[in-house]
Amino acid sequence: MPRDRAGTFEPVILPKHQTRFTGFDDKIIWMYARGMTTREIEAHLKEIYGVEVSPALISQVTDAISEEVKLWQNRALEPMYGIVYLDALYVKMRHEGRVENRAVYVALGVDLEGRKEVLGLWTSANEGAKFWLTVLTELKNRGVKDMLIVCVDGLKGFPQAIEAVFPQAQVQLCIVHLVRASLNYVSWKDRKQVAAALKPIYRATTAVEAEVNLEEFIATWGGKYKAIGKLWKENWERVIPFFAFPEEVRKVIYTTNAVEALHRGLRKITKTRGSFPTEEAALKLLYLALQNISAKWDTVQQWRQAMNQFEVLWGDRIRAAQKGVAA
Repeated sequence: MPRDRAGTFEPVILPKHQTRFTGFDDKIIWMYARGMTTREIEAHLKEIYGVEVSPALISQVTDAISEEVKLWQNRALEPMYGIVYLDALYVKMRHEGRVENRAVYVALGVDLEGRKEVLGLWTSANEGAKFWLTVLTELKNRGVKDMLIVCVDGLKGFPQAIEAVFPQAQVQLCIVHLVRASLNYVSWKDRKQVAAALKPIYRATTAVEAEVNLEEFIATWGGKYKAIGKLWKENWERVIPFFAFPEEVRKVIYTTNAVEALHRGLRKITKTRGSFPTEEAALKLLYLALQNISAKWDTVQQWRQAMNQFEVLWGDRIRAAQKGVAA
């Protein structure tokens, strides 16, 4: 910094006692949040600003996010969510000296105003109902008193884990996952026909009609693919809850597409990394990516119609949660 005899010189671009100009850290975080590696950020800053930035400085700037992540992960939550989608994605990260695919558990909630909110991120070696029980217990400890509908895939023991913590919650199996699981039993040449034969079941007008269509499916394909009929019958009570709602509301309820769309956005960011050095580094990047993705979210479509139905079915619980007491 230039010096003058009277000491009156005041730098403009880089104020006194600062080592980086205003907004410089934000630019590093912006690039990091979009999946750029430390080396790519270093090269980009040199090309754009003509300055050399050390990897240590970039790490120092991004590490400042870690405290923000902890505060976000432990923040208080709404007392009730109309729908909660639970699913996991896998991310490569180093754990105990080895690089392995680890599950990142994601809870996506829709509050009573129809706004989507990621409730938290958790990591584990793999996806299992036992760990989901821990996640759900943490959500309850952070203020969630009730969930109306919880949409999940077909993970064994998952519904029981949910009901252990939120006994009044209506568990809805994701129809898309159930169809995919069914097609795993089918030879390649029969896949289109079987998929078409399954459609009348979940496209039925009522649960009674759906059950009739299931029996017709079993009569046609049960001899060749007995396991499919067994799969649907075993999960039937978790399949049919969405039939209580009108057609325009069903698509919001019977699939985990909302959280899967979120996963696609997160994978776009993580795919540029071979692996993460730590779980903390993975969560830091996923958190930053979430902030960018959620900024574009709108209120869930057809939410007013859904809430009208929820009021009829669970009005007492909704009013109790809004007053801040458990139903």
